Formats: sequence, structure tokens, C-alpha cells
Amino acid sequence: MADAALRLTTLAEELLGSPLPVRIRAWDGSESGPPDAPTLVIRNRRALRRLLWKPGELGLARAWVAGEIDVDGDLYALLAQLAGLIWERGADAKDAVHPVRDPRMRAAARGLVKIAGAWPPPPPPGEEIRRRIGALHTKRRDKEAISHHYDVGNDFYALVLGPSMVYSCAYWDTGAGFAPGPGDNLEDAQRDKLDLISRKLALKEGDRLLDVGCGWGSMAIHAAREYGARVTGITLSREQAAFARKRIAEEGLTDRIEIRVQDYRDVRDGPYDAISSIGMAEHVGSVQYRSYADSLYALLKPGGRLLNHQIARRPEKNEAEYRIDDFIDAYVFPDGELAPLGQTLSTLEEAGFEARDVESIREHYALTLRRWVANLEERWDEAVRATSPGRARVWRLYMAASALSFERNRIGVNQILAVKTPENGESGMPARARDWR
Repeated sequence: MADAALRLTTLAEELLGSPLPVRIRAWDGSESGPPDAPTLVIRNRRALRRLLWKPGELGLARAWVAGEIDVDGDLYALLAQLAGLIWERGADAKDAVHPVRDPRMRAAARGLVKIAGAWPPPPPPGEEIRRRIGALHTKRRDKEAISHHYDVGNDFYALVLGPSMVYSCAYWDTGAGFAPGPGDNLEDAQRDKLDLISRKLALKEGDRLLDVGCGWGSMAIHAAREYGARVTGITLSREQAAFARKRIAEEGLTDRIEIRVQDYRDVRDGPYDAISSIGMAEHVGSVQYRSYADSLYALLKPGGRLLNHQIARRPEKNEAEYRIDDFIDAYVFPDGELAPLGQTLSTLEEAGFEARDVESIREHYALTLRRWVANLEERWDEAVRATSPGRARVWRLYMAASALSFERNRIGVNQILAVKTPENGESGMPARARDWR
């Protein structure tokens, strides 16, 4: 009799102590759970063995990447249901009984063994990072992590990001909430973000701009073409650098823009009039963040401005216990770290910067991510051909889950404008805040 779905639903509800808010469809064709709920499809019992050997998020992530579990219907709706369970219980997670000593966990494990068997443990999908060289956030290890994330094919990123090739939060002309205004599109929103940054930095003809983590060159091109800046862009990704140089040549801007494959710690040709760091600082890590701030401060001229555009997390009750989640670390941003906004501001100030403006654009990132997911889903077959089925599945899950995290204020994103104010106190800032004209 086909009853795997009912048995799994029963196990889950016994473990949770509450009804399962999603429907389950199992490999044997059976289904169980609320008929109008989003459906979690378990295509192969290997998914259960992954959970036995790696309980929690990493086991689920491996099953998702391998295509052993899927969603029938609205991915956001299913993630919202599951995330609600996780987040509502998250406050008590650190005080929970260890799984080995928890009788409910032991009973669930025995139940999974009966349904799926415990041996052999399936190998991790090929998209999971394994080899990590050296101590955390050394130059060599950072370069390896950046390559894992960005060197997955420029064609793939072009499908997801669209013609702008900007891999950071756009700036939408929206009202309250997450709905775009009439005629809003991703390209205009990304252009508006780059222009906002250029105006915050007060770029003008001939200014030297250092773009740290320059990606595919979009900020460099905008600053040079629209404001006449002379731009140095640095990245650790060779694929990004090659793509950016090609774009710059096509724009006829090779006399104004230089793209380097270089670590920010190795830049020695300051001073610069301005520095932009857009979605790069998340890779720096807490052990190197003060060095990052010191390096950028030293590279600016007196009165120079830094625009630091960075994702932030909510503070932990015990900051020593923070670590990035397993799925993101293994498949998306190896060694990436998010810091609370206050911690970032304090470190920048300790390095000597004067913080002049902080703008939260959290809702804008939720909308940006939903557009990227839509791009990926609309061109799914092309995306799979451009990279791999597993990689495309990684990005779909990562971006959809991140959109919900921004919407629910689990994470945010902020633009910090800081100045290397000279000793005479003349910052060069406008008297009225946010007069970026």
C-alpha cells in the first residue's frame, strides 16, 4: 500500500507537536496533509537518508539541490509555512535538548530508518563547496570563496540579473510595501540605485573612484559615463573581470576605467576621492572587518567619501554564538558573514570615519530578489544549460528564501555614507541631510 506520505506526516507532527502546515507527496504516489496547502514533493527516499545523516537545514538543502525534493505550487508559500515553524521556534533553539538526548528526535530517526533505511549516506551534491584552504578570511581562502560564488558562468548571471548585470539591491520607485509602481522595471531600478550612490558620493568630472568588489562593472561604467569619474574597479573573480573589461571596451571607456583582479588589502595607489563598496563587505568577515575599514580609510583623501552598501542581520543575544546558516555557507556564500548595523557603524567610526547618513532599503531588496527569481523561473531551461540543474536550484531557493527574510525583517540592507573628515572638521557635506543633488 502506498502510504509513505501519511507516515512522514505523522512523524513530522509527532516531532513538532502540531499539525504540519504543508502537504506531502511521496515517491510512491501517496499524499497527505491539508489539500489546499503548498505541496512538498519527496521524489526519492534518499532525501530522508540525507536528513538522518545531516539533520536540519543542511540535509534538506542537499536533498533540494540534488532534486530529491521539490515544490508543487508557490515556492514562496511553502517557504513561508516552513520558515514560520523554524523562526517561531528559533528563540528557544539554543536552549533545546540535544537531538541525541531528545526522545522525540530519537523516535523520529527510528521512523525515518524504517521508511528509507539508513545506509548508505548519499554523497553531497557536486555544487557543495568542500575544500577550504587556510585560516578563515586569508587572501587565498577569500579568493576561493569568491570564485565558488561568482565564477559559475557569466551567461547564468545575465539570465538572472538582466541587462544591468547588477548583483545588489535595486532602488525602486515604490509606495509603501513591496508593490512596484506602474511601469517600474528592474533595469530602471538598478540604474536609479547606481545614480543614488553616485550622488551620495558627490562624483564629478575627473574624480578618482575606487569600486571595491566591482562585479561586472556596472557601477564603474555608470560613474565614468554619467559623471566623468576615473574609476578603478577591483574583484577577486576572473570571470567578472573579463566580462567587465569587455563591456567597458564596448562603451568606449577604457581610458577612464581600469578593472583589476585584486584584493582590497593590496590596493596601494590612493588617495581616491571616493570609494563605493556595494554588496562586497558581506564577504569580509568579522576577523577582517577592522582591517577592511582601515584600508578604505587610508585610501581616501581628506574629505573623501565612502558609500558602504551592506546586508545586515538582527543582533544576537549572544553575539559569540552567531554563525551563517549551513545552506548559505555550503552552497552560496562560503565563509560569508553578516553583521548588525550598529557593529558595522562602530567599526567604521573606530577606523576614523565620520558616519553622515544611514538609509535602510530593506523592502527594496525583497522586491529585487523576487524579480531575480522570476527571471530565473521564466528562463529555467536556459539557466540549467548555462550552469547545472543543481546550481540553478541553489539560486532559486537562496533568492526566494532571502526575499522572505527581507520582507519579515530577519535581515536588512543599508547604505552607510561615511566621510574621512579632516582635522578642521570641514566634511564637505551639504548642510541639509540627503540633499544629494
